[in-house]
Amino acid sequence: MIKNPSRLNAFNDRLIRDEPIDIFKNFRLLDSLYEEALTLGVFPLKDPLYGIEVDIKIAKVLNSV
Repeated sequence: MIKNPSRLNAFNDRLIRDEPIDIFKNFRLLDSLYEEALTLGVFPLKDPLYGIEVDIKIAKVLNSV
């Protein structure tokens, strides 16, 4: 249980701010995620519109709030 969330948020903000951006590391991560999706058979989608009705309903609900 987090007893002091503001202190944790300050720590996370400082950690993100002080960490240098490594664009090549980010590209390697993206490539790895893409390869994993291919290996799992999730990507490319067989039917890109599969489940679009659910996405539309969720978007309508979120936009109405």
